[in-house]
Amino acid sequence: MSKKGQLKKQIDDCEREIRAYEQKRERSQTAIMRAMLAGKKASPEDEQYFNVFSNLIDQEREKLRGLYAELEELKKK
Repeated sequence: MSKKGQLKKQIDDCEREIRAYEQKRERSQTAIMRAMLAGKKASPEDEQYFNVFSNLIDQEREKLRGLYAELEELKKK
């Protein structure tokens, strides 16, 4: 497989991983928003899950930006 092909596969995998993390984060995000709207404090577990998945999403997006930059460099050659 060519380097471009490998990068495209890594990009697809990374985008899929981001979507999966976003779905997992959605449950805790919903619980936090419901607590806020009810004027209550969200559970520490929901806050922790939200923060963990948000950090994982940020890391994957950073990785994705690097993969896109690397692919663009290969396209220029």
